[in-house]
Amino acid sequence: MSRAYLVFLGAVLAAALGPGAAHARDFDGRVVGIQDGDTVTVLDASKQQHRIRIAGIDAPEKAQAFGTAAKEHLARLAFGKQADVRCSKRDRYGRDVCNVYVGARDVGLEQVRSGNAWWFREYAREQAPEDRKVYETAESEARGARRGLWHDASPTPPWDWRRQVRSANQAGARTGGRT
Repeated sequence: MSRAYLVFLGAVLAAALGPGAAHARDFDGRVVGIQDGDTVTVLDASKQQHRIRIAGIDAPEKAQAFGTAAKEHLARLAFGKQADVRCSKRDRYGRDVCNVYVGARDVGLEQVRSGNAWWFREYAREQAPEDRKVYETAESEARGARRGLWHDASPTPPWDWRRQVRSANQAGARTGGRT
């Protein structure tokens, strides 16, 4: 086979499988950092660090209500532990988007189940159908039991909180910081 044909075939396969499939990869490593309730740093066997955005969830931001609790819970689940990392894509910030497993535990699912993160419905189509159902059920059960952030009657989802912060920052920039 010619080199041109192989390049063409690779391009066709990448297009057919979608953008995430071209990035799909798995590796093992140790969780060496917890940035917030849905982002960790994993050190692989070659001592390379990977910033990982946990797939399927969105946790409160650090400055948001329940943000510290979400980060602390994730640290208890994963920090210093060996993890199986299964990546599907890279996000717009250059982070790998991955499912992270410590032993048999899906760390993202545990964050949702404990009420420390929302199931990120916006990206549900990127999950396997069985995972969508499990995550949806976990969020519903956490909400019903008023665990974690669901203790609040009406918690603000992080995507809404980020939008509010951006709007306030833009308004402040337009007025020169004057209100």
